[in-house]
Amino acid sequence: MAGESGSDAGPDSSPCYLQKFRLYETRSNFYMIGRDKNRTLWMVLKIDRLDPSELTVIEDSTAYSEIECFDLLRRIHEGNRSSGGLKFVTACYGIVGFIKFLGSYSMMLITKRKKIGAICGHTVYAISKSEMIPISKSPNQSNMAYSKNEKRYKKLLLTVDLTKDFFFSYTYNVMHSLQRNLCRNETGEVHYETMFVWNEFLTRGIRNTLKNTLWTVALVYGFFKQVKLSVSGRDFCLTLISRRSRHYAGTRYMKRGVNEKGRVANDVETEQIVFEDVHEGCPTQISSVVQNRGSIPLFWSQETSRLNLKPDIILSKKDPNYEATRLHFEDLVRRYGNPIIILNLIKRFEKKPRESILRAEFANAIRFINKSLSKENRLRFLHWDLNRHSRKATNVLTLLGRVADYALNLTGIFYCQVTSNRRQDGLLTLSCLVKSDECPAKIPSEKSDDFEKWETDVANDNESISENAKPPMFQTGVLRTNCIDCLDRTNVAQYAYGLVALGHQLHAMGFTESQTIDQNSPLAEDLMSVYEAMGDTLALQYGGSAAHNKVFLTDLRSFCNHPR
Repeated sequence: MAGESGSDAGPDSSPCYLQKFRLYETRSNFYMIGRDKNRTLWMVLKIDRLDPSELTVIEDSTAYSEIECFDLLRRIHEGNRSSGGLKFVTACYGIVGFIKFLGSYSMMLITKRKKIGAICGHTVYAISKSEMIPISKSPNQSNMAYSKNEKRYKKLLLTVDLTKDFFFSYTYNVMHSLQRNLCRNETGEVHYETMFVWNEFLTRGIRNTLKNTLWTVALVYGFFKQVKLSVSGRDFCLTLISRRSRHYAGTRYMKRGVNEKGRVANDVETEQIVFEDVHEGCPTQISSVVQNRGSIPLFWSQETSRLNLKPDIILSKKDPNYEATRLHFEDLVRRYGNPIIILNLIKRFEKKPRESILRAEFANAIRFINKSLSKENRLRFLHWDLNRHSRKATNVLTLLGRVADYALNLTGIFYCQVTSNRRQDGLLTLSCLVKSDECPAKIPSEKSDDFEKWETDVANDNESISENAKPPMFQTGVLRTNCIDCLDRTNVAQYAYGLVALGHQLHAMGFTESQTIDQNSPLAEDLMSVYEAMGDTLALQYGGSAAHNKVFLTDLRSFCNHPR
């Protein structure tokens, strides 16, 4: 967890979180002072400035009070008076990481933040301003060419705008789904090593040295939006989170398909969280559902061309046993469980074969992989030519809604009741009204003999926790959607899935009698605007421009003009 004091804290331990920091310097050291939200815990980190080639960080094991901490700073100032004393550098909100090119290390800090939402009282932030600070007082600049290259590398790094689409939380693992957060007792280092933490490498040095994550923040890249909505006179909060994978990352045309490790381009996990807004400490209902998008997991490529708006699609590498494709789907099973449902939206027939080449090869890959899987665990592959159906002027959202309903009936959604309590140190904790050891990483399949017994055992255990608690529901498996770029067509399908899922979520929470939401209702329009914003954001990140057509508010046949 970002900012957590220990990587091996058990479920009954009480981790602390530093949320505000002040950086001071002497000629030979930086001193970073960190404190918790309630100013009850103060800690000190020393960073050596004299050896430019090595990163030397030492954490003071003492937990100070505010008075004790400032007394320590006074003594450091007195001890360094002859060399200029102790000077204040900046206030900050966490370390993004340490980086070294050709010269000495530099430290990247968050110097301004803004609140963008909260999940059951756990605040989620975006970065408003960041700063890179050289560690060495006087870096070696004797070699002019060496210094010039160093400056060029740093300038390139600073083109990464941390104020756009990065988000983090000190007390909530925003890199994981709600179901995983409530059902697994994981802390510390494990959260930085996930595919959705983009500064994992930059923080690796300090985390390995200190064996904790107190001083760093884990940055997730993608999309985060939270809105308040209402249905049947009841208010609820909807949060849409898209987490982009840091593996095999890159922009359209530069990154396509799959690599040897089974990582795909533009791999995005999208989570839709719904919870009722109640007073702190009161039990609340919360639900989430996760879906996935990613490039077609084959070795393929395209070359950009200003003269050709539809460059040829090339199957660039032979993989007769589809090993990379198999690795990708095995990773999805590890992440989400079975079943894996694949919705492939690319074209079926073309005058000049482009997309249809990939369609045929993708189908061959799935057939080959399924031969080695049990019937229960086979990949469920759905071909659905969205452009063709759009040209027919059919109600595309209705048809996609049927696919979404099919997928949701197979995977289920996550639902439980939680309580939030504030400890004496001000930290808000979430407790799921279901025993965490009854939330396995892999829940038995509905068709297995163990499922009914497992479901009954969970319900019985919940009765002993709270007589009024509804039995929890779990998602196992995922819907994976793709078109060519996983942009416009995929956005439409993901919205259709989100709308059907919202109906299931509100029904589970007792907000609605029906699981169906009218496509023309104000609630559906509100959800459209959130998914449209997500689509534009992800399109800018991967494709360099916003979505080509506002499919949620205009005729879906516009897809035929700008398919991506």
